[in-house]
Amino acid sequence: MCAQDIPHARAAILVFVRAPEAGRVKTRLAASIGADAALRVYRRLAEHTVREALAVAGAEVRVHFTPADAEAAVRAWLGDGPALLPQAEGDLGERMRDAFAQAFADGHRRVVIIGSDLPEMRTDLLRRAIAPLDEHEAVIGPARDGGYYLLGLTWLVEGVFDGIAWSTPGVLAATLERLAAAGITPALLESLTDVDEVGDLPPGWLNAGAFHVEHDRLS
Repeated sequence: MCAQDIPHARAAILVFVRAPEAGRVKTRLAASIGADAALRVYRRLAEHTVREALAVAGAEVRVHFTPADAEAAVRAWLGDGPALLPQAEGDLGERMRDAFAQAFADGHRRVVIIGSDLPEMRTDLLRRAIAPLDEHEAVIGPARDGGYYLLGLTWLVEGVFDGIAWSTPGVLAATLERLAAAGITPALLESLTDVDEVGDLPPGWLNAGAFHVEHDRLS
């Protein structure tokens, strides 16, 4: 049976987004190309991510947004296709732990969180991330900057989000250590580049046509 034939019922794909406001998203990128251009890149990346996730048959896409009062703005942007939930308070680890806990509490048995800034994210990659969770307790997609762009779990592993220096090159190594401490050897996906700096953008993204934003709802 190939990966695309694996049933994905009771799987959840989590995506974290911030309400699309210039000056509040992709600030490192904005330092190079300006806040408005960074916002257009951010919108395009997040829309791409959600579309690819929604194409995974049988998986529930759960978009966790911030700030907590931004549901109307996020729904107007991303539509009614994904479930929309506010992010918890706290650092990234605390917010991720809460999102996983909610998904498990709602009955999902395979839960995958993905970054929203990956030009290379594809539906088939998400299928290949979910499928190993039938035999592995975790799956991880390494980012080339030393972090990870995807983490999948079959249960809320104690400590996997604790004490991590987020947005540093040691995130992946620290996470693998915590999984190993829990007796877990994760399945590994290919490495991808997430977009933090202008050099992370694919060729052509800085021309005028690359900033076209689809305003159609994703539902």
